[in-house]
Amino acid sequence: MAIYSYQRTKTPGPNGTTYYFRQPEDVTCTELAEIDGTYYIHVPDGAVLPEQHPEINLTAVTLTDELKQQIKLRSRPVQLIAERQQQMIRAQYPLDEELYFARIGVGAANGMYQPTADEVTAMQTFGAFVETVRQWGRDERAKIGL
Repeated sequence: MAIYSYQRTKTPGPNGTTYYFRQPEDVTCTELAEIDGTYYIHVPDGAVLPEQHPEINLTAVTLTDELKQQIKLRSRPVQLIAERQQQMIRAQYPLDEELYFARIGVGAANGMYQPTADEVTAMQTFGAFVETVRQWGRDERAKIGL
């Protein structure tokens, strides 16, 4: 998997042409985010990119931790993954139930509350479920190079 950056460029004049990244015909690339006029896209392994306009300055990116964080913060695909994770959790556990587990966990962690065996079992079941949802999110972000 590769992440590339490019700049959309418009030629001057009233009938100027805007140059964009050209997608391969056989695979879908994902536009991840725009940061200060630079667009970041994910290109799947094995994709053969068509010739690009030199004006867009297509460049392979070395993804630093800082750049990865910036892209994640601005990325609509990452936001959609997070929304889907929330939906998956809410389909199994209403917000009130999650808050109930949070109150028990905070109380137990601070030594202010001793959960019952049933509460511990319910929190462990909830925690295991949420971790599967979190792993799904990590897997989805990995599919787009993040």
